[in-house]
Amino acid sequence: MGQLDGKTAVVTGASSGIGRATARRFASEGAHVFVAGRRQEALDTLVAEIGVNATAVRTDVSDPVDLDRLYATVAERGGGIDVLFANAGGGEFSRLEDVTEKHFDTTFGTNVRGLLFSVQKALPLLNEGASVILTGSTAGSSGTEAFGVYAASKAAVRSLARTWANELKGRGIRVNTLAPGPTDTEGITGLAPTPEQAELLKDHLSGQVPLGRMARPEETAAAALFLASADSSFVTGIELFVDGGLNQV
Repeated sequence: MGQLDGKTAVVTGASSGIGRATARRFASEGAHVFVAGRRQEALDTLVAEIGVNATAVRTDVSDPVDLDRLYATVAERGGGIDVLFANAGGGEFSRLEDVTEKHFDTTFGTNVRGLLFSVQKALPLLNEGASVILTGSTAGSSGTEAFGVYAASKAAVRSLARTWANELKGRGIRVNTLAPGPTDTEGITGLAPTPEQAELLKDHLSGQVPLGRMARPEETAAAALFLASADSSFVTGIELFVDGGLNQV
């Protein structure tokens, strides 16, 4: 028996990394998972891996029309939503003097605006006692140089989780933030301009973590499963760090 048997989950940002690993884990625990992301080919590959317990909907969370299409597809299946993992997001390095309006708008458009409307538009479908998980970051509570806009967007996510946990408590809906530390994903690799520099960045990040390495996406997916399942039935409003001790020790 799986921890999510008979449940319906929606995972945004499922094309790669933590989202993809979490979609796999939710499905392996018995959920039917709607996987949303911007890259159709990657979503199709993921659905082929998972099988009948997955449905792909190409979605850019910064586009309200795409979100409407996602939730219309979920509604057609019936049964509402038991778990919403609002995970889509991203960022890039830029020092204060180099920040452009495009950089700011793109980062906040996905990480804050897109996340907010991902949750708001899901409200009519969220079942009593549903779990909403927002992807934050250790960057949201640190001062990493050249990562200020991204960090600010993730601090906003943490703030929204607190508010929504209060606003939705009457429906028994729990809202929590999952804050990954350095994780070995395509997103980390994409922060560097060359493969060689990507390896140097990973080595640097690993050296900052007390456990001496980066996380695997599957490790963060395991934490997401805890927040999604009945094991966390008395947990709401928290920020769960999955960071190898980076922000704790």
